[in-house]
Amino acid sequence: MERLWGLFQRAQQLSPRSSQTVYQRVEGPRKGHLEEEEEDGEEGAETLAHFCPMELRGPEPLGSRPRQPNLIPWAAAGRRAAPYLVLTALLIFTGAFLLGYVAFRGSCQACGDSVLVVSEDVNYEPDLDFHQGRLYWSDLQAMFLQFLGEGRLEDTIRQTSLRERVAGSAGMAALTQDIRAALSRQKLDHVWTDTHYVGLQFPDPAHPNTLHWVDEAGKVGEQLPLEDPDVYCPYSAIGNVTGELVYAHYGRPEDLQDLRARGVDPVGRLLLVRVGVISFAQKVTNAQDFGAQGVLIYPEPADFSQDPPKPSLSSQQAVYGHVHLGTGDPYTPGFPSFNQTQFPPVASSGLPSIPAQPISADIASRLLRKLKGPVAPQEWQGSLLGSPYHLGPGPRLRLVVNNHRTSTPINNIFGCIEGRSEPDHYVVIGAQRDAWGPGAAKSAVGTAILLELVRTFSSMVSNGFRPRRSLLFISWDGGDFGSVGSTEWLEGYLSVLHLKAVVYVSLDNAVLGDDKFHAKTSPLLTSLIESVLKQVDSPNHSGQTLYEQVVFTNPSWDAEVIRPLPMDSSAYSFTAFVGVPAVEFSFMEEDTYENLHKVLQGRLPAVAQAVAQLAGQLLIRLSHDRLLPLDFGRYGDVVLRHIGNLNEFSGDLKARGLTLQWVYSARGDYIRAAEKLRQEIYSSEERDERLTRMYNVEFYFLSQYVSPADSPFRHIFMGRGDHTLGALLDHLRLLRSNSSGTPGATSSTGFQESRFRRQLALLTWTLQGAANALSGDVWNIDNNF
Repeated sequence: MERLWGLFQRAQQLSPRSSQTVYQRVEGPRKGHLEEEEEDGEEGAETLAHFCPMELRGPEPLGSRPRQPNLIPWAAAGRRAAPYLVLTALLIFTGAFLLGYVAFRGSCQACGDSVLVVSEDVNYEPDLDFHQGRLYWSDLQAMFLQFLGEGRLEDTIRQTSLRERVAGSAGMAALTQDIRAALSRQKLDHVWTDTHYVGLQFPDPAHPNTLHWVDEAGKVGEQLPLEDPDVYCPYSAIGNVTGELVYAHYGRPEDLQDLRARGVDPVGRLLLVRVGVISFAQKVTNAQDFGAQGVLIYPEPADFSQDPPKPSLSSQQAVYGHVHLGTGDPYTPGFPSFNQTQFPPVASSGLPSIPAQPISADIASRLLRKLKGPVAPQEWQGSLLGSPYHLGPGPRLRLVVNNHRTSTPINNIFGCIEGRSEPDHYVVIGAQRDAWGPGAAKSAVGTAILLELVRTFSSMVSNGFRPRRSLLFISWDGGDFGSVGSTEWLEGYLSVLHLKAVVYVSLDNAVLGDDKFHAKTSPLLTSLIESVLKQVDSPNHSGQTLYEQVVFTNPSWDAEVIRPLPMDSSAYSFTAFVGVPAVEFSFMEEDTYENLHKVLQGRLPAVAQAVAQLAGQLLIRLSHDRLLPLDFGRYGDVVLRHIGNLNEFSGDLKARGLTLQWVYSARGDYIRAAEKLRQEIYSSEERDERLTRMYNVEFYFLSQYVSPADSPFRHIFMGRGDHTLGALLDHLRLLRSNSSGTPGATSSTGFQESRFRRQLALLTWTLQGAANALSGDVWNIDNNF
């Protein structure tokens, strides 16, 4: 063995120097490419690193260089020893590899919660179709940032904000053609338009909505001017109502309960409520549930900015908002509104049965001055009067709403970059295109960012990028009427989208300020959002990333940033209706208001650019990572937190001979299944096809035991209906409010044991179904509680 080793060392000393591959720029017509050269392995040689197109050549063919003269007299002995040297080296290498593999597997098993945390170049498959080169995360990130230009973004925001964008208008038709043409000019694989015929509600110019005083004798008196007759509440009930006025703060259930507790009953009265905290639709639904006759909604100046450089809302301006408690066309619930389709004569259960109308702060101040009764709580006070607000009741008012419904064509515009390996899995990004009135905040910024991302990814494709999964860019119509365009598309393709859509990223409401950053999202995306926040610079804190900006305010970054998906977001329907994880980003002020350019004092392009960077880097991860960076272990925390709220009612249920044990057992099964699968993925072989498939965990939280037509939002945590955890908790709270307080006591408004048992079964088996789906094959599942 020593003799062999000596021969090997002498052969090394006399052998030619090894060569290495470096890259140099190619000038002339192929400028921008890197070409391979063979150079001697001298000390100090540098390898150029760029993300620009590369050309890799294989080794030069044998005989391409002159042969070296044979200067080694004992070469024959070396050749005889070569097989033994190779065998020895192979044995040493194999032993070291096995030891390293075992050690690595052991260390991975102990990694715990860091399994799906995304880091640079981890879980990342290089693009092999880049002029025969390789692209890693850092390459794609640099390429993306280079092509993302701020100048075009600012111009597009300005131009879009000046155009008429009301759904169904001639201006919207022209904008639709222009955006489709813009997409067609890019390097996309497919561009098309989807048209839906939907029922939208508009004001009647011949019969405008009115508000009058009514005297004690019931005679209609002076009319209160509605300064902007075009501002209204789409999907309000039609007709006229008369009643005394009552002030009800934001119109939340707790506000109305507090009102009743203070001796002011909402039944049969008109409620005056403030804009904010909850949606217009929720305010009107709550008022209806408490027996009110109608609702007037006004913007309270105390809720808007009082900072002199930042203009607040005009006191003569009302705020637009639809009042359908749902999404999509409310006259075809659960069905897509394609032309010539016959629908059953049914309307959405989310349509209100009472009228609603927005009014300005000036009109609200006139109404508030007339109110008597108890003084409103301190937190209900505002700045319209020089004296405290009262709850009422006050004088009688007559509200007349004459909005009319019309069948209106709306158009969604699509552009697609097909994926290389998984073209049937879609990463979807969309922005609302329509808006009621001018301005940038509602839709112009999102539309501009969407177009800029299309241009940027198109340029990347031209330079060799090809995502693993398909990228689907969508411009939605009818968003101001309750995400009508997006919901109708989801209804039309419901049977396939839960299998094919990976994630939805919404650009609606992207820039409403720059003081705070929020991500309204599914828990599955929380870890990925954290990772990408660390890659994007803050637009208003120089030298800081967005992540550093938010943790400076609150070390618990997710408590500062993460919010639940609101129903008035297009992202909500993707998650609660179809079961696709979704996210909507928003830069916000402490208070939000209209004139966005003045509010941001010239920083709008920089803030919009930050959103574009955030969304773009998220798209690269989602479309190009070998394993989808979805952290389904996060739902274990959600399950623990939500179901933990049930614990306080265990004693009350036990007194009635009832138990929550079933749902606790299903919770445990889900948490164990999620953790087991997560460990399997992390410690698996790279090409394990079973574990690299898409796991749409979000879909598993849609209750399979209720009808999508009757309960479209089937998600047990985010949805609406008796099958949800929220509904079960509301029902259990009635245990504490039953007047009799005796076991078995029921009423139409109290706790009902039969209803509780059904709710518990719906929740338990949906959660158990999610656990079973993660557990794998049926022979590995035990459904016995």
